[in-house]
Amino acid sequence: MSDVEPMLSFIDANVWLYAFLQDQDKSATAKTLIRSSEVVISTQVINEVCVNLIRKARFDEDSVRNIIDSFYSKYRVVEISQAEQINASRLRERYGFSYWDSLIAACGLGAGAEVLYSEDMHSGLSVEGRLQIVNPFAG
Repeated sequence: MSDVEPMLSFIDANVWLYAFLQDQDKSATAKTLIRSSEVVISTQVINEVCVNLIRKARFDEDSVRNIIDSFYSKYRVVEISQAEQINASRLRERYGFSYWDSLIAACGLGAGAEVLYSEDMHSGLSVEGRLQIVNPFAG
């Protein structure tokens, strides 16, 4: 038995989509990452996952409801508040993030996550010295 606690990890929508859509190369990586982390996500991530599963995989509404229920029952979900929106604005100024990426980073910081796993953000960047952005599919 290991004494090492899993790292609190914020996982972006693109990683979840690989886990759901069975991309041959990236699906296993995404699933392993999700299973080995203490996961926190935001309502924004849930929304992005659902809209993409409806569009790309033609998920029906029953499947979408099941996924939403599963996210809330298995993981800590951060609701986007005024504090996250204000911090996101500060992060956009400081790091040049897009609007949506700044909300992801702000929610990760607000939740106390140590790492933010995302394929399309600034991999290697340490946000506020507390949140490391990592592309789990790089290299």
